[in-house]
Amino acid sequence: MTLVHIAVVLIVVGVILWLINTYIPMGGGMKSLLNLVVFIVVLVWLLQGFGVIGAIPGLRIPPLR
Repeated sequence: MTLVHIAVVLIVVGVILWLINTYIPMGGGMKSLLNLVVFIVVLVWLLQGFGVIGAIPGLRIPPLR
């Protein structure tokens, strides 16, 4: 996976999260939890993709290629 592909994925995830936060009415706690979960998933995906951390047993995240 190239750096451009990673940037596109991050931009798409960010725009989708922004759309959800802006247009779907939900409580502040729920928005914070959603943002935290998305941030952790993206962070783990990036760290695994760059080889900083190995595979986590029981957690399946698509690999960076």
